[in-house]
Amino acid sequence: MEKKESPNCSSVDNYITPNDETMELLQTLEQLTNWHGRPLVKYDGVWYPLGILRPLLSIQKYFKAKDGDIILVSFPNRDHRLKALTFSIVNRNDQNISLLTSNNPHGLVPFLGFDLYLRQENPDLQHLSSPRIFSTHIPFKSLPESIRETECKVIYICRNPLDQFISHLHFFLENTKKNDSVPLLELDEYFDMYCQGIHPFGPICDHMLGYWDAHLENPEKVLFLKYEDLKQDTAFHIKKIAGFLGCPFSVEEEKQGVIEEISRLCSFENLKNLEVNKTGHIGVVKKSSFFRKGEVGDWTNYLTPAMAERFENMMESKLEGSGGDNSLPSVNIQESHSTMGINSESTNEGDDDFGGEDIRQQW
Repeated sequence: MEKKESPNCSSVDNYITPNDETMELLQTLEQLTNWHGRPLVKYDGVWYPLGILRPLLSIQKYFKAKDGDIILVSFPNRDHRLKALTFSIVNRNDQNISLLTSNNPHGLVPFLGFDLYLRQENPDLQHLSSPRIFSTHIPFKSLPESIRETECKVIYICRNPLDQFISHLHFFLENTKKNDSVPLLELDEYFDMYCQGIHPFGPICDHMLGYWDAHLENPEKVLFLKYEDLKQDTAFHIKKIAGFLGCPFSVEEEKQGVIEEISRLCSFENLKNLEVNKTGHIGVVKKSSFFRKGEVGDWTNYLTPAMAERFENMMESKLEGSGGDNSLPSVNIQESHSTMGINSESTNEGDDDFGGEDIRQQW
């Protein structure tokens, strides 16, 4: 089945008019504007872009997951490479894999909220070929019941929260209209909001913890990945994702270099340099804005040690009250290396997802 880029992706300015149910709910919810002047609304403890509230309610009400579905989840602006990898792994035995050279990953793996349910309250998804691959930023606790109740698979990828902050900052600056009359906040003011959890789909700590706890509870259902690990050893994680999805690579495929070819095709550098990702838009978003640097530790070029320490203290405080040894462990700043560390505990002895017995890992 031919796959084409969606023209509706990634714009909350073009959403359909909220229905009466949504308008009535909005009257009861806290609202404010984020650092670049866009409205946010707090629903069920999460800050959502105002235009996503109606699609969120529609997703929760109408979306029916199937056993073979694959749901890719991340905090905003951190899933394009995971989309490319997952799409390539699933489609490696047919010609669809070549579509990555002529389509942006977001056009091949649609967002539930920013795409499918943005313009239609209850879109018909039955015609999509199986396995269906969708993406979302919705926290685990707010996912439709069918995702949790069926045998569909969920893959979550997180990133160093400070690198995440800087990446998101540049993404929105790149896509902010030059004639926008709304003044932007200073970096320290935006960072203050970020630490308070006032950020699209925030707080980020709650977002990460929700999927970490879900992974610990059911590792066959939820795979928890770190961007830094994926970047460091892509081939290992390609095999891990394939095994998790029930389509492991055969010995013959490994001999033929299929894993290495997927790694090359989906590398940050290759995706960034594809002509299809250099120009044009998906909705109102520049395709090139999805591929800035992809570097680990870039936050050190923008944030002061005091700002990083503040975030560290905030996150450690959050994690201390989240469940002890079975929670996503605390963050530590290693000043000598100007990096942020995170320790993680494996669910199985010898599992090298988070370093086996060595539970303290560097971002």
